[in-house]
Amino acid sequence: MDLALPLWFEIGSLVVLVLILVGDLLLVIKRPHVPSMKEASLWVAFYVALALVFAGLMFLLGDAEHGAQFLAGWLTEYSLSIDNLFVFVIIMGRFAVPRKFQQEVLMVGIILALVFRGVFILLGAQLISNFSWIFYIFGAFLLYTAYTQAFSGDDDENEDNALIRILRKRINISSEFDGNKLKTVIDGKKFFTPMLLVFIAIGTTDVMFALDSIPAIFGITQSPYLVFTANIFALMGLRQLYFLLGGLLDRLVYLKYGIAVILAFIGVKLVFHAMHENELPFINGGEHISWAPEFSTWVSLGVIVGTMALATIASLIKMSHDEKRVAASADTDTDADADADADADADVEVVQDHSRDS
Repeated sequence: MDLALPLWFEIGSLVVLVLILVGDLLLVIKRPHVPSMKEASLWVAFYVALALVFAGLMFLLGDAEHGAQFLAGWLTEYSLSIDNLFVFVIIMGRFAVPRKFQQEVLMVGIILALVFRGVFILLGAQLISNFSWIFYIFGAFLLYTAYTQAFSGDDDENEDNALIRILRKRINISSEFDGNKLKTVIDGKKFFTPMLLVFIAIGTTDVMFALDSIPAIFGITQSPYLVFTANIFALMGLRQLYFLLGGLLDRLVYLKYGIAVILAFIGVKLVFHAMHENELPFINGGEHISWAPEFSTWVSLGVIVGTMALATIASLIKMSHDEKRVAASADTDTDADADADADADADVEVVQDHSRDS
């Protein structure tokens, strides 16, 4: 079923979304600061509410199927964007970016992510319209990504990529930041600041996540409009979410497994869809494979919401359990110290009594 929305709505919604993103960018440029918990919470709530309002308009102006596709696509991209934040946290920590300027770095990362995803959306839409077998490749790629997401360690993310290593050797890079500048002058000599390396690290990360996210959402909907709007809404508020979650991100230990399950599910769904639409001559003689199951959008939505909820709840339970264990360990150490002090006092008293008797 093709998406049939009024042209004024499609154009108007894209214009409004772009204006909101531009306004957010200008706000960061005009007043770089570390947002308070209240400010970050209000912005995140605003963007989530905006996405839900848009979904409601999709149900009213479009139909239930495409409304559900938007919700499933938005939640999938949002979960992948949160995963992107994990890497941003590592990059910020590795380059010791001052917190005052982290907002600007995040905004640049979000804009780059939007540009790269826009390019990949256009390419993906063209490939899908001309080659149905591309779903086999998308599906296989997502299954591989799910495996690496679940079983790869975090150590490789801490290492500089090849481009950064080359830049360190070829150009002068200062050891200290100079505000948010890309260039600085030290003793009359021009240097790039570490901010250049931060932007490059953020940009290459965005490319990798765009490669993951676009096949994932095309497994939910083939409408370029829905794919693009779901990505925009998923990227909105990430800057504030970064400060809202703070140190919580690296403590949601099961979140990456939840994301891996979602990617694996969509990967399998894409492979089944490719089998259902099969035209490759060396598979089933080029005939469609009719027994291949097709998962509805509502099933996909249920899997996505259920998996993310389960992963988040499990992470919070583990976090609470770990905190109780640390507290219990601290109490045990305190009791042991108190017992040691009591024993020491008793020994002193025995010595004193012995001295009096003598």
